[in-house]
Amino acid sequence: MTDTTQTFFLQSSTSATLLFVDDEPSILSALRRLFRAKGFQVKVAESGQAGLDMLSHESFDLVISDMRMPEMDGVVFLEQVRQRWPDTMRLLLTGYADVTSVMGAINRGEIYRYIAKPWDDNDIILIVRGALQQRAMALEQMRLHALIQVQNDDLKELNTGLESKVQQRTAELQQSNSALNHANERLKTNFITSIKVFTSLIELRNSHIAGHSRRVADLARRLALRIGLDAKQSQEVFVAGLLHEIGKVGFDDDMLQTPIVMLTTHQLEVFRKHPACAAQLLFPLDELKNATEIIAAQLERFDGAGYPDRLLGDEIPLGTRILVVACDYDSLQIGILAQRKLDKAQARTVIIQGRGKRYDPLVVDALVALLYEAANHDANTDRVVEMSLSTRDLQAGMVLSRDLVTPSGLLMLTAGYVLDDMVIRKIMDFEKSMGFKFMADVNV
Repeated sequence: MTDTTQTFFLQSSTSATLLFVDDEPSILSALRRLFRAKGFQVKVAESGQAGLDMLSHESFDLVISDMRMPEMDGVVFLEQVRQRWPDTMRLLLTGYADVTSVMGAINRGEIYRYIAKPWDDNDIILIVRGALQQRAMALEQMRLHALIQVQNDDLKELNTGLESKVQQRTAELQQSNSALNHANERLKTNFITSIKVFTSLIELRNSHIAGHSRRVADLARRLALRIGLDAKQSQEVFVAGLLHEIGKVGFDDDMLQTPIVMLTTHQLEVFRKHPACAAQLLFPLDELKNATEIIAAQLERFDGAGYPDRLLGDEIPLGTRILVVACDYDSLQIGILAQRKLDKAQARTVIIQGRGKRYDPLVVDALVALLYEAANHDANTDRVVEMSLSTRDLQAGMVLSRDLVTPSGLLMLTAGYVLDDMVIRKIMDFEKSMGFKFMADVNV
């Protein structure tokens, strides 16, 4: 990253101007104290119209609006902000678990996030800083695109005989492209991070499911790779695992803490709608189209007795069939499905008993194989030697002892993955295309 880029991102988080819009003076006062103490410039407005008037005369980096306000609610206000000042980041503050209203804000106001009242001071500061960083990166990307366009135009005007000038400008172009690629990688990483933060909101309300979505996502990706899905498809299954619970955002605390088998008839009807709610929430995000389709069908059964469309066998997306096995295996162990928690062996038995009924036999067999390899590895740890090897020294049959990640932090393969010739070739191809080298920690 260039010095100019670093300065740009630093300024975006230390000198940002924020506008808070809420009809409750006490809320505005609390927000103003909190963010001024962190070095932000803060302005407040007690109505949507007052907020629009301020935006007409002053420039703001970010706006946080309350959902419920008289005369002009938060959805209408944020929609007008999007239309008139699209570069201003928009967040929604709400004390109501109202999925429909939140969907309206996402669709019409294109909000970055919504924040539930009462908020946690640390969480809301992190959310605002994340929003400002994403805005800064998006503006920086636009700047770099414009810079590249200018440089391309300059190249067209160069005389073909000025070889040294061409080389100089080409070098500058390569440097700019490198900065742009870095910015794109940061955007991708921030996107995944934002997803993880969003999924943690439900888990914060129910401590015994902490880490559930991440465990499901990791296991689902391992199953997808074992079955033979490519890296892009496996990543879509991973993202679906992270987001598969978000349709429960409107559930009350009692429903979140009650095992599925203990739900009342009314609660069960509400529960069955959560995949559809998730699909509606994610619909505006084109990048998540395939993950959304996976999530939407998660209550279908392989034998056709599922909900809502009674899809049978291969009619269910393969990603969904993978997600269901991964989700239920973890849910059985933390007490989401049954009245009591099961150990790993008991959970595996339940999954096997559902083979061909709720679960795809192909996915069940892949899970059993993964668990067997893990158990066999644990039983022979005294004979395992861990080594750090370059990709040219990797061999089929070696087992990763640690996660394999890119220098930018992107997880490629998880610890415990059994390497084969095809995967090793893909890693080497990835190295060649990206211009860096991996060192893989393996058990041999």
